Amino acid sequence: MENKTPRRIHNETSLGYKIGVFGVILTLLWIGIFKFTPTEAAAIEPLVINHPLIGWIYHFISVQMVSNIIGLTEIVIAIGLIVGFFNPKVGYFSGILALLTFITTLSFLATTPNTWTMVDGVLTTNFFLLKDIVFISISLLVIEHNKKHI
Repeated sequence: MENKTPRRIHNETSLGYKIGVFGVILTLLWIGIFKFTPTEAAAIEPLVINHPLIGWIYHFISVQMVSNIIGLTEIVIAIGLIVGFFNPKVGYFSGILALLTFITTLSFLATTPNTWTMVDGVLTTNFFLLKDIVFISISLLVIEHNKKHI
């Protein structure tokens, strides 16, 4: 089997892949940083508190601390995806963490009360969560791409 150096792997990666991963990185960094504000901490509280797997955390730490932990997690995953362009092992595990993150946030559509409403006869929701469908696909691409190179 041919030994591929990180530089060669990076050069063989398609432009579409790079742009897709960059979009996920940018979004994770931006939203991750915003999680450190009281506005975003309050905004995500109804999503997190109603989730059966993570809502319990508010019994132990403050709304702001929960938001900070989520923000830090998003920033760490973004940094891992950046490093993943040069280190397939880091990219692989960062892809898995990103996938789990986006599956969790997409599940808020099912666990948060009053998320779905009718507006002018059209079923609507918190559309910002729907971005996670695309981010799940990018995460899967990252996992598949990097698995071939580790």
